[in-house]
Amino acid sequence: MVPLLVFYLHTVAVAATFTQRYQEEGIREGFLAVFFFVLIFFVGWSISSFFIKLFLDPEGFGTYLDRDAVSLLLLTIAEGIFYYFFFSDDKKIRSDEER
Repeated sequence: MVPLLVFYLHTVAVAATFTQRYQEEGIREGFLAVFFFVLIFFVGWSISSFFIKLFLDPEGFGTYLDRDAVSLLLLTIAEGIFYYFFFSDDKKIRSDEER
């Protein structure tokens, strides 16, 4: 259940990112943002799975939080922090240029 929610959250985030970049910069920038998002997701998932395998058994913390679900949650938290700072700097620079 947890991986389904994480994948759904990523699908919505990819659609929102594409729409935002497409409206601001054009179709190329929209697809570039999607490819960047997908690249960060797959590389981050493999890295978080590697670290979680070092510290957690395959059954994890129970039925809903097995090792894969915990690695996806770790990835989602790390991506949330990364994208917050990545996109917040972009908005700050744009607001300074408009003044």
